[in-house]
Amino acid sequence: MAVLCRGFSALRLSPTPLRSTFPLRLRILCSSAPSSSKSPERLPMVSNAGISMPSAAQVVMSSPPPLQPYLRLMRVDKPIGTWLLYWPCTWSIALAAPAGTLPSLYMLSLFGAGAFFMRSAGCVINDLWDKDFDKKVERTRSRPLASGELNSRQAVALLGGLLSVSLGILLQLNWLSVAIGASSMLLVVGYPLAKRYTYWPQVVLGLTFNWGAILGYSAVANNLPLSTVLPLYAGALSWTLVYDTIYAHQDKSDDIMIGVKSTALRFGENTPYWLSGFSSAAVAGFGLSGCLAGQTWPFYLALSGTAAHLMWQVGTLKINNGEDCWSKFRTNQWLGLIMFLGIVAGNLCKPQEDSSESHTSALLDD
Repeated sequence: MAVLCRGFSALRLSPTPLRSTFPLRLRILCSSAPSSSKSPERLPMVSNAGISMPSAAQVVMSSPPPLQPYLRLMRVDKPIGTWLLYWPCTWSIALAAPAGTLPSLYMLSLFGAGAFFMRSAGCVINDLWDKDFDKKVERTRSRPLASGELNSRQAVALLGGLLSVSLGILLQLNWLSVAIGASSMLLVVGYPLAKRYTYWPQVVLGLTFNWGAILGYSAVANNLPLSTVLPLYAGALSWTLVYDTIYAHQDKSDDIMIGVKSTALRFGENTPYWLSGFSSAAVAGFGLSGCLAGQTWPFYLALSGTAAHLMWQVGTLKINNGEDCWSKFRTNQWLGLIMFLGIVAGNLCKPQEDSSESHTSALLDD
């Protein structure tokens, strides 16, 4: 498959009549760039050492046809949203790990599954609210509900299944975490409505998408030290304001036409100044949380890398170029990874607690 894709990619350099003889589906599979700046729907195959791995979009396209609309409604073909939801969970899980140890693989796996199913449920809720809007926007009119591939009843049935699985995952945690997790549903349902009434829907998205920064810590420690968790949550919220404002600039002309609001429209040409402020707030929040958690030098090295990444995004952003906005938006998955690795490494550099001292302390407390 890798050889075929390279061969067909080479043929794309041939004159147009020859290129047009190949089926559109095959040209999309072998393309290395989105078909347009408005519709970055298909991603290339990921190659490493001669081994080609299909992208998420290609996995969806090769699945049974009756299943494909459901997978696209869940945004399985666009995993970036799942990563952006997942990383704040990993940060708090790693911060809550005992000094000198790795974060719990069980918790990381559990929250990974939860991020996938809850992000999918959020996308279904969003599309149920927005299907009439989506029909009028070039980038979204091919979504299953907007195009008529699926109807509302089918979407609600899928939503019920996704929420049931998500509840099952949540119930694996302690009761404090169950209460915290359940309380996020109001935000999940309310976000699609926010853009109808305020130019700050990205704030609601940030409050929703970064709930894992609170939930992850409570799931590991069974307590909630607000002095550590709240700065992390605030920093993650500011980070979301950066990347989702960049994302919203792709749709600003359509949003004006249909009456949908966003921070991209609110900030306009002043967007770089606003994003610089949010980037500074994000770094400050992350740094304060790490400081109060007793993090060590690898964390601050990663924090410096995060600050540099945000500066690069804001400094090179072309707000009137949809393709550049999409490209910058996608790089935030790597920013999340940088922070996670920094927290893990910083925690490993902490002196590990002496188990005998901890046992003696526990006996004295009793």
